Amino acid sequence: MTLEPERQPDIPEEAHEARVRDASEVGASTAAVHAGEPRCRAHDAITTPIVQSATYTFANTAELIDYHEGRIAREEYGRYGNPTARTVEARLAALEGGPDRETAALLCASGMNAVTTVLLAMLPAGSHLVVTDDSYRRTRQFVRTLLARLGVQHTVVPACDYAAIEAAIRPETRLIVSESPTNPYLRVLDLPRLVSIARQRRVKTMIDATFATPYNIQPLKYGVDLVIHSATKYLGGHNDLLAGAIIGRPGIVGALRESQGMLGGICDPHSAYLLLRGLKTFALRMERHNSNGLTVARFLREHPRITRVHYPALPDHPDHAVAMEQMRGWGGVVSFELDGDLEATSRFIDRLRLPYIAPSLGGTESLVEQPALMSFYELTTEERLAVGIRNNLVRLACGIEDAEDLITDLAQALND
Repeated sequence: MTLEPERQPDIPEEAHEARVRDASEVGASTAAVHAGEPRCRAHDAITTPIVQSATYTFANTAELIDYHEGRIAREEYGRYGNPTARTVEARLAALEGGPDRETAALLCASGMNAVTTVLLAMLPAGSHLVVTDDSYRRTRQFVRTLLARLGVQHTVVPACDYAAIEAAIRPETRLIVSESPTNPYLRVLDLPRLVSIARQRRVKTMIDATFATPYNIQPLKYGVDLVIHSATKYLGGHNDLLAGAIIGRPGIVGALRESQGMLGGICDPHSAYLLLRGLKTFALRMERHNSNGLTVARFLREHPRITRVHYPALPDHPDHAVAMEQMRGWGGVVSFELDGDLEATSRFIDRLRLPYIAPSLGGTESLVEQPALMSFYELTTEERLAVGIRNNLVRLACGIEDAEDLITDLAQALND
């Protein structure tokens, strides 16, 4: 007896297409719910299913040849793609909203994996990159250690110092790497100015926009070549998954996808499903994160025990004008400095009742950390100061709790 492979009923081709292709077509919440997802899904389910498979079968040799020659689009092996992950990639590409619809996304195992995939794929031995000093410490560590061993040189420049950025570019420079806003001081880059400098020298740009998200800023619209997100943060939004994303034009993202097939940093189907589920409420959550961040920043600025607040929406922030022009909102992260030393700052954090002491950000729960102890514990005070980390610095990642409750909690903890 010959067993014929079971096939799904034919569905009109237009029913497979995503009804919302670009976030510019609709509002942010509508895009977060619908963009990049086909109208008709397997088994008539309203949610995209988890396709928990490592390998995919072919009906016959003819189908295999059609796949290799590009006449059909389908999966082959889990390291090269997964249907659940593809749906997430389509939604992220739509949310990022590039200068046109020619935008693609690549889902990765983590935000850090997204960064390292780009750097390993784009920087051959003998090349050079420029990285800003306020970039994520693990990004700078990777550049300083592993990339250096591979013969890639780098220059660290102050964030938002455009003269220094331009002066650091060499004939062999391939890439400028930064964040916007940066961590933990929330510096906001003038993206058109950065892109102008890079294009004049034929250098690519990569911006880690995790703190902003596509809701608050879309760097591709300003000409940035690649945008990185740690989807673990605001995009997933619930502190229950690890994922990263690379977003840019299809050509460059396609080349990076080929590299990922060798490097192996893929996002598993279950994490992709959780990310897609989190994205449904992404815009709603960002509205609350933005509102809470601004309310808390304004409260802290007026408190006598706070010596400085780092938040782009405040008029005394060095990049306030740029942030007001380029950003829709300013996120839930507020960094600030107390009037005490290391121990006094730790006592303040221990008195807080709502935020959890933890790394990360962008989840429903508020998280708080003292960077000197959370991320730079192994350094001396002098070494921390050399990299811009003060002992009295606090990074508060506001969740989606009621702002009044966060302020009440902060007030009681500051009442030492």
